[in-house]
Amino acid sequence: MALRVLGSAVNAYIDTMSTDQIMQLTYLVLLGAAIGGSAIVAGRKNMGKMAQQAAIWALIFIGVIGGYGLWEDISQNVNPRQAVIDDSTVAVPRGNDGHYHLTLEIDGAPVAFIVDTGASQIVLSQQDATRIGIDPSTLNYSGIANTANGVVRTAPVTLSEVVLGGITDRNIPAVVNGGEMDASLLGMTYLGLYDRIEIANGELVLNR
Repeated sequence: MALRVLGSAVNAYIDTMSTDQIMQLTYLVLLGAAIGGSAIVAGRKNMGKMAQQAAIWALIFIGVIGGYGLWEDISQNVNPRQAVIDDSTVAVPRGNDGHYHLTLEIDGAPVAFIVDTGASQIVLSQQDATRIGIDPSTLNYSGIANTANGVVRTAPVTLSEVVLGGITDRNIPAVVNGGEMDASLLGMTYLGLYDRIEIANGELVLNR
């Protein structure tokens, strides 16, 4: 009876999982089977010691599965995610670093930004420029920008498609920073496209 109830609970949990989650769980099961099999082979001559090792590995395996199940909740608290309320509104909680972080799809590739209302432009790091198909070495760094690290050169570019939630914009001007950046900045050339930008109760809301 207990096994039947446990089996039903496991099946119900699996039904709620995505394909990626099922694949990852399958990997963990196979890994546990491989570890258990190797323990059996190595411990055939000492069954008592083998049983102890098997129990230890079983506990480790259960802990890994438990951690996997809790990871989504943990990561949500450590790094709050943006929420698409509808096709014209996006909300994002303030991060633990005090900044608001938004992930936009730029020319088909996801790029993580720090929202910076003090920046007049979208400023891409060289790493993010490369990610969306721009070769920083071919750009003309004709612009100048004052940053916390001093004066840096910038190169103008045009982003063919910028997508945030259900909102798509095309041919958005931006610059690539010629210096080092921890993260790309989402400035007013993009934020200014919104009808309402509101920060209240630790949440940033963009509405078109």
